[in-house]
This record gives sequence, C-alpha cells and structure tokens, in this order.
Amino acid sequence: MDDIFRDPDASAAARLADLVGRLTTAEKVALLHQHQAAIPRLDIAAFRTGTEALHGVAWLGTATVFPQAVGLGATWDPDLVRRVGAAVGDEVRGMHRKDPGIGLNVWAPVVNPLRDPRWGRNEEGYSEDSWLTGVLGTAYAAGLRGDHPTYLRTVATLKHFLGYNNETDRHLTSSDLPPRVLHEYELPAFRAPIEAGAAGAVMASYNLVNGRPAHVSPLLGTLRSWTGDDLLVVGDAGAASNLAGEQGTHPDHVAGFAAALRAGVDCFTEDGADPVPTIRRLTEALERGLLSPADLDLAVTRVLGVRLRLGEFDPPERNPYAAVTTDVVNCPEHQRLAREAARRAIVLLRNDGVLPIRAGQSVAVVGPLGDTVLLDWYSGSLPYAVTAVAGLADRLGPVVYAEGADRVALVTAHGGVRTDGGPLRVAAEGKPALFDVLDWGSDAITLRAVSDGRYVRADEHGVLVNDRPGPGEWVVRETFEASSRPEGTLLRSLAADRWVTVGADGVLRADAATPDLATPFQVDLISDGIEAAVAAVRGVDVVVVALGSHPMVGGRETQDRADLALPPAQAALLRAVQAVHPRTVLLLVSGYPYATDPAPAVLWSAHGGQEFGAALADVLLGATADGSPVEPVGRLPQTWYTDASELPDLLDYDIVSADATYQYFRGVPRYPFGHGLGYTRFVHSGLRCGSDTVDADGQVSVSVDVRNVGDRPGEEVVQLYTQQRTSRVKQPLRRLRGFRRVRLAPGASETVTLTLRAADLAIWDTGPVVEDAEHTVWVGRSCLDVTAVTTLRVRGEGRDRSRTPSRAVDRDAESGTVLTAETPERGDAVLAVRDGAWLAFHDVDLASPAGLVVVRAAAPPGGSRLTIRLDDPISGPVAADLGLPACVSADLDVPSGGTHVGADLDSPSGWADVTGELDHPGGVHDLYLVLGAAGTRVAELGLGFRG
Repeated sequence: MDDIFRDPDASAAARLADLVGRLTTAEKVALLHQHQAAIPRLDIAAFRTGTEALHGVAWLGTATVFPQAVGLGATWDPDLVRRVGAAVGDEVRGMHRKDPGIGLNVWAPVVNPLRDPRWGRNEEGYSEDSWLTGVLGTAYAAGLRGDHPTYLRTVATLKHFLGYNNETDRHLTSSDLPPRVLHEYELPAFRAPIEAGAAGAVMASYNLVNGRPAHVSPLLGTLRSWTGDDLLVVGDAGAASNLAGEQGTHPDHVAGFAAALRAGVDCFTEDGADPVPTIRRLTEALERGLLSPADLDLAVTRVLGVRLRLGEFDPPERNPYAAVTTDVVNCPEHQRLAREAARRAIVLLRNDGVLPIRAGQSVAVVGPLGDTVLLDWYSGSLPYAVTAVAGLADRLGPVVYAEGADRVALVTAHGGVRTDGGPLRVAAEGKPALFDVLDWGSDAITLRAVSDGRYVRADEHGVLVNDRPGPGEWVVRETFEASSRPEGTLLRSLAADRWVTVGADGVLRADAATPDLATPFQVDLISDGIEAAVAAVRGVDVVVVALGSHPMVGGRETQDRADLALPPAQAALLRAVQAVHPRTVLLLVSGYPYATDPAPAVLWSAHGGQEFGAALADVLLGATADGSPVEPVGRLPQTWYTDASELPDLLDYDIVSADATYQYFRGVPRYPFGHGLGYTRFVHSGLRCGSDTVDADGQVSVSVDVRNVGDRPGEEVVQLYTQQRTSRVKQPLRRLRGFRRVRLAPGASETVTLTLRAADLAIWDTGPVVEDAEHTVWVGRSCLDVTAVTTLRVRGEGRDRSRTPSRAVDRDAESGTVLTAETPERGDAVLAVRDGAWLAFHDVDLASPAGLVVVRAAAPPGGSRLTIRLDDPISGPVAADLGLPACVSADLDVPSGGTHVGADLDSPSGWADVTGELDHPGGVHDLYLVLGAAGTRVAELGLGFRG
C-alpha cells in the first residue's frame, strides 16, 4: 500500500509520520482550528472538535437526557457512570453516521473538583473530592472511549485544565495553586482518567494559574508526562484571543497564539466556524520565527492521532463503532438506563419516618419544581419528560398539585399590561393580562403569561415580549428584578441592566438607565401562591414540597451564586406548608447544595433528566411498579454547609490554608460529604488491617463486617477514610481513600475488603513524600459518621532542606502573598501584596553557625528588604538582612562583607540573585523570609554552609 497512513496494519507512528509528511504547511495550519477543512487531494474529510456530551448529547436535537453530572457523582457508582458514558458515546456515533459534521471529539467529562458550592458550574462536576472525581471521571470517559483495543468510540476531552471554579471574571482571575494544593488536590482528578487511557484530550481553562494564563501554562506538559506525547489539548472558546486581549500577557494575537501552541495547545477554538483568523495568526507566527516547523508538526500529529484512533482512515468494516446508527438515540435501553441513573442519583438526607410513602396514602405536590423537568445549558433536547407529579400520578392515581406561585396583574395609571402575541403593552380597555411570578433567588424572578404559558423576556432591542418556553439561551433575557418604591413596583431586566418603561406607544421596554426613569407598576395580587398551596395540602396524607434551582438562572456558566440560600419565596412556601402539615417531604432539585431549614424528610436530586419523575416515584414509594423494593442509594458528593459564612472567599483556591472542603473544614455542616440514608439500617464491625504496619511502597488490606439489621433489603456504601496523626505539614482532618457498595437482604452480612496503598498517603514536598507516621483508619457512612476505627503505622521518610535551594512556592506557610509567574513561559514565584509579608520554611537544619543565603528576587520600584528571622516572623532573631535595590545593574560592585547583588541579563523582569551572610545559632529552626515592601517577588531561597 503506497499510502502508509491508510494501512491499518502499519504502526500508528509510521502512519502519522507518512500523513504529516504529505501535507503542505498551509494544510497543516488549517488542521489546528476547531473546524478543520477537508483535504480533497488526500481524500481526507472535514473534522470538527467539540461535541458537547456532559450528560447526554447536547445542542444536536433530541437525545437521551441523563441526570446532571453532579447527580451522576451522587451515585458513587463507577459502573453506572461508565454505562451512561457508553450510551452517550453510542448516540454521538449514531448521529455522526447520519451527519459526518457531528464531531467524534466530545467535550466531557468535567473533572474540576467542586471546591466551592457557589461555583456557577457546580452542576457540571462530580465531587469536591479529587480522588472520587478521578474515579467517576475515568468511568464516564471510559464509556465514551469504548473498550476496543484499537478503535475509539469517541475521544473524551477533560475540562477544564486547571484550577477553574469561578465564573466571576473567569478569564481575568488567577487561581493560586501552591504545590501541595496543585499536586494533592487539583491534578489527581485529571491524572486518573489520563493514566487509565480513558481520556484522549484535555481542554485548557479560561483563567490564569499562579499568574500565568492556563493556555500557556507549562503544566500542559505535565499532562503528557502521564501518558505520552499523543494527548490532544484543545483551547476553550475564544481563550487564545484573550492572551493579547483582556489578559494582556502578549503583545499581539500572533505572539499569543504562537505561545499557546508552543506551550502545548494543539487545536484552537476561535471565531466559531471561521478558521481564517487562526490560520492567519499561526501562519504569521511561522513567518516571524515564533513557531518552528517542528512545533507545527507536533501539534498536527496530535490532531491527526485522535482521528486515526477513531478509525477515520481505515475501512469501516474493521471499526465496530462505525456501524452504530441513530437507532440508538433514545432507544428503550437508554431510557431504562436514564431511569436507573436518576433513581440512584437521589439522596435521602433526612427521614423521620415519613418515607417511604405507604400504599393507600394520598399525596399532594407543591412547589415550582413539582411539575416540570428543567434543562441546563449542556442538556440535549428532551424526547419526553416525566415530572414528579406525573411519576407519582402514574403510580397513585390523581395527585393534588399547586405550584405555589403568585398570580398577578400589572397596572399603570394608563391601564393594564396586555399580551396579544406581540410586545407587551399598556391598554386602557379590557382586562389586564395575568402573570405567574416565580422566584429563583438572587433577586431574579420570571414572569409567565397565563394566557399561553410563555415567559416574558426583554428582546435584543429591550422590547418585552412573552414568546419563550422558559429561560434557555446563552444570554438569559427572561429574568427580572422587582423592587418596591412608594410610587409602585419597578422592574429591571437583569440581562439588559435596564429598568422597564412604558413608551408613548404603550409598549414595555427595558431601556431606562436609572430607576428614576422607570415606570412604576401597581401589582394586583389575583391569587396568593402560598395560600393556594396551603389549601391544596389540607386533607392529604403526605406533602412533597418540590423546590430548587432553575439551571439557567442564578447559578450557571458565567454566573456564580452569591450565597447558599433558598429563594425567599420558596423558603416561605416551605415554612407555610410545614406549619399546617406534619408529614412534609422537602424535595430539593438543584445542581448544587443549599443551606436549608430541616423538614421531616428531605431528599436532594440534581436535575434528573427525562425519567426523573418515574425514578422519584420509585424512591418515594420504596418500590417499582412491579413491587421490586427500591432504596435511596445516593450519597452526597460534596458538603452541604449551614451557611455561606462557613466558606472562604470564592477565589481562594488554597484549600489547605482556607480550611476548605470536607478534608479541612472544622465546623459541623448541615449534611456532610458522603452522607445519604436508606430505608433500612446497617452496622459495621470488626474493622481490621491486614498488617499493623506498612512500608512506604507497600499496601495493606482493610476489612470490615457489614450487616443489614433492618427489615428491608438495602444497599450500603462503605466509605474508607484516613487521617495522619503527626506531620510536619498541616494534614487533612479526613480524606476518602476508597469505598465499596454492598447489597444485603435483611439479616444478611458480608465482609467488605478494601486496599489501602501507602503511596496514596503521600504529601507533596518538593516531590511526593510518605512520612513516617501513624494513621487513623476508619470506615463510616459519611466522612463524619464513623462506625469503626483502627490504626496503621506507616514506615516512611523525612526531608532535608538544609543544602538544597528551595523554590519560594514550596513554602510551608505564608502571610500576605500571592503566586505569580516567574517568567512568561516558566516557573512560579511569590509576590508580596502588603509590606511585611512572609514565607515560612519549617524544620530547616542549619548545619553550622555561619553560612550564606542566596535569594532570587525582584524589587518593586522603591526597592525592598529581605529579612530572614528564625522561629517567628515578627519577633524572631534576625539571621540575615538583605537589601534589594529597585534597579539592578550588571556591573554592580560587591560590597565588602555585605550584600551582593548580581544581575540576570537574560531576564526582562528584574530578577536578581541577592547574597548575604547567614548568622544563626545552628540547630533545627523554622525559617521566615520577610518581604519588606509590597510588590517584592521571590523565586528561590538557597542556603550554603562553610565546612
């Protein structure tokens, strides 16, 4: 075969080398955009990266809609998550066969650990625990990938690398990731699916990491150190343009795109379907010498490598996935899987005997989430939807329902607001239109016209029209804020940030820049939603109050949540119903935790997709329609706090110093990580380790006996945690090390055995270190519900800083600093944000009473001082005091017996090596480097001793 790249029996390396060698430079450059043009002379088809497939195929029409990713995380069930991934991958394949323009590179899963529940995209991740995120991300990616040894079902792309948990100014904020946070928390979630071979690509994130844009981060090279050089890295939409745009880190787009490609970005997601600007910038970068032909070939090889593994250049009959058709889309098997996933994603948080609902009991459902199934930005189009009301009615017969929303009319001095199929307008004649008001929190309400069930929006010109089925576009134009004034109620369009006026033509427009120019409305209450709900629940046996979030409002991509509170109107509805009915079940449907008041029974589910209502009915009734017993088996994938005040600043990514996530949180949460109840009870006993001690490179088995002591069959999630008792660094209070599901009949028992590797207990120093220490090992029903405890001795190692230069970012503690880039392309440094900031290096063995200290630093314009103190940053004895001039010259003299300043001529950023005498008493001390002036930067600290 002359065309080696089309020979399926040749090696992948040989095939790719042959294909790349046949391409012109122009053809190569054109392959580096999301929309890759066909190459007719080689009979190579067009290709597109980026089919969204987070919990089903999105944006491509009808497809099976599974629970949101955080709901899949709540299943704690890797096998189920893998099967969901496989179903989604098959639907992508089927759609691709019908339309080759649908790409087989899918942008899922999201493996950013859910560090802060206020993150707008919380619904997209799996868990706040990075290890659990890695397990479930690997499972979903493995399903997308398929299990064929040669061909890929699809290419899973992990999102978003790295340190991305805020929407507020997401392309301008820098996520400070100290080495321990980076290596112990952030990287493991990405490493697991990459090392397992489940993921074939990664997307870089919008934000900066330690002062450097993620799209030019040297950490992209770390990704490839885990798997080889064939991992594809794609840019996020428009992110490469930010480099020379709002981020301002590069002089022009040519330089920015070149820097991103050199750092490891292979495919640019810019300018939609138009590749011309990207082609022009990369071509000029080659002409200017900012890119070499080798840089270009390497990126092209990675792009074509995934296409090769997808089977694009092989006979279709050799690729089992090429035969998949659209018959798989929403097929009965996938519908059953969607119901199973939705059922297993439901978490029972509290139950005072109200559940399960018994046969013959009457039920009322109230609340805005009771008779709807809502979609998020990354959902597909629903083929059908089973709501909570429909699911219960299918099993119980008619169910009483009240939405709990106020119904109002809007009236002005010139008449009432009318709807007639066009713009909303005020008319003096006729009855005003009626609107249902729904509160979604953060001062956001929606108005739904009673006449046609359509939602009011302020269109692109500010005109108010009721023509939408609900909030659902990238710019959410259906939300308003209502504020009371003595003269009436003012409405502000949140999307337009303009107040509503009534023009001379009677049309309502969001066009007033200030509230003083707005038109006040009289709001006539036609029906009180809470009163109607309270009336509806009288006389029934059980009430289900369905509250929660709208996935497109109040917390989503581009918008973080301000707090954890329920929307005020929803909280008032819950209080009113509980006041009149003792058997109330609070059903929270949301993509994130809430801080809520308790109810006799509380369940949480992520937005559950097309089968949500049927799955919910199974759980509420404790059985399927055929009588098979059903237990709630979900477990919380993240902490539910009692109040947002228990959280650090949203932009504080240092979970260690901030006492963040379940690992370090010292308070008592509303519901802890791992929590979830069932309808039966289990006891754990006899916890034992296979050995009392283990070497740093060894492993030990941990076994516990589990018994079902209830009267129903049930499923327990045995969770294994550890805590290191002594350490030279701050240790997590608890950390998940493994879990196992076990299903038992009443009275039955089973021994559950998990394996604990000593290497997994490592901390990050300047590398992974397993310390010599004793560990508390326990199992439980959550991270705080401890059921059995034992101890394990790990024979580990120590460290010695005394003769090795230490990077400033490797400090053990700090005050008043942030992380920054040492140079545009390499290295991290520390920046003082206030005078007197300090870095701490613990347990430094000062080998002799005299020595030298060398600090690589850069001063602010006014200069600075670097002071080394022992044992205390304020009052400790001074071991060295170094001057750091603002302007460094290459020919500076070395002061006799004083500080030496040496210039780095290769550095454009003012770095200098400052050397001085180190005067100290010897012995082991904590060493504090105090940075005199704000703006001082430090990269390295080195100690030397005279023999």
